[in-house]
Amino acid sequence: MAKNSTPPIDNKLRIDKWLWAARFFKTRAIAVEAIECGKVLVNETRVKPAKTIDVGDTLTIRLGPYLFEIEILGLSDKRGPAPQAQKLYRETEEGRKKREALAEEIKAQPKPSDLKGRPTKRDRREIERFKVGAW
Repeated sequence: MAKNSTPPIDNKLRIDKWLWAARFFKTRAIAVEAIECGKVLVNETRVKPAKTIDVGDTLTIRLGPYLFEIEILGLSDKRGPAPQAQKLYRETEEGRKKREALAEEIKAQPKPSDLKGRPTKRDRREIERFKVGAW
């Protein structure tokens, strides 16, 4: 065995390393924090960062408002290019539809740049009527 080579993977890998290699998180430290906060579930169970995962496990990953429901297809402890990382998992069809619907909802909401500074006197009156319930 060469001096700098890593030992072969025996179908088990720490979840924090896998999440980093699959490019869900930029660093392992961020992955560990997300796992500890309960934003990552393995087979619908909250786990610790050292939990070993296997091919076939299902993960639920919350990234901001989005929820990824994925199945692990491969294991890797090395972070490679994005196309290679995407081969490590498969997103469920139901999860993808929910996430795309949420993205459309968010896109349809007005952006803060659409608002124009302070409300006018008329706007303030409408806001007050709305608060009081005089509609």
